[in-house]
Amino acid sequence: MGVWRRWILPITRLVVLAAIAVALVRMAFFGQAAEEVAQVPTGSVVESQVAASIATVVNDVTVKGSIQPDPDVPVKATLQGKVSKLVAGQGATLAAGDPILVIRQETPVDPVVAADGTVTPSKPKVVTETVTAKAAGSLVELGVLVGQEVSVGDAVGLIAPPTFRATAPLTAEEQYRLVTQPTTATVAITSGPAPFECADLRVGQPAASSAEGAGAGAGAGASGGPGEGSTGAAASTGATVSCAVPVGTRVFPGLAAEITVPAGEAPDVLTLPTTAVEGLTETGNVWLPSESGAPEERAVGLGISDGKVVQITSGLQEGDMVLEFVPGAPVPEEEGMTMQGGYGG
Repeated sequence: MGVWRRWILPITRLVVLAAIAVALVRMAFFGQAAEEVAQVPTGSVVESQVAASIATVVNDVTVKGSIQPDPDVPVKATLQGKVSKLVAGQGATLAAGDPILVIRQETPVDPVVAADGTVTPSKPKVVTETVTAKAAGSLVELGVLVGQEVSVGDAVGLIAPPTFRATAPLTAEEQYRLVTQPTTATVAITSGPAPFECADLRVGQPAASSAEGAGAGAGAGASGGPGEGSTGAAASTGATVSCAVPVGTRVFPGLAAEITVPAGEAPDVLTLPTTAVEGLTETGNVWLPSESGAPEERAVGLGISDGKVVQITSGLQEGDMVLEFVPGAPVPEEEGMTMQGGYGG
């Protein structure tokens, strides 16, 4: 018993501790090296590809904007002279053509001299002109008084039309997608009436200020600046899209609106994702994989696009494989979690 406790048990403990120490050293050094070796990839990178395929492209351009009142229409003097009568007062509701005021012009006439030298004064030549409303609406401003001198073209008042336009800003890409000029659009108002069709669609014109819009309205009635509309400048162009809200549709200035412009449909055509094409209007470039490893650039003809896929009109056949992403172009955010290439065995 004494020999067991004094010699055998201590020696056994030393052997066990030594074995543990050796195992720890092996795990600390040799195990990590093996793991690092296992993580070294042995395959080659393969770029993601996509095939040209047949699909239907519906080119509806949808933009967010707001409801805006048509610009005020100025009332302008049409004769040089004095205001002789105010027919309508400020705040009056007018129809197009209603009289607003009368201007009287007196032009002196030379006196008549008789044979005996008698001079008879002549009455002045009198011309009157009635200034009328160029558009229906409320006479929100009347800035002249009876007896006041005015000249042709002077602004003497303002008419606020009771009409509205849905307006939104357009980016350059959206303008390029509008390859045709539709005449109507569909408007949906947040928390408002059901979506409705609006006419007098205007695309690509810069948004007009109140004063500029009013000047245009004086000649042709109320009109708002078009554009992919909206309050605020378009992302890159300053252009807008707008259409007239139908009379009788109850809206208010500033309401959020979504305008959908139908810009064409191409059924059963050859298409590619827009990520695979450099350029989105008329002509573009795609890259085809090649045996040499370097992709081959090829020019293609382009048709309409819905923002996600684009019609290919020439340069490719159905089933042709191209790189899914243009070389050097940033990968779309939705693709951020998937690599353009993978490991091949």
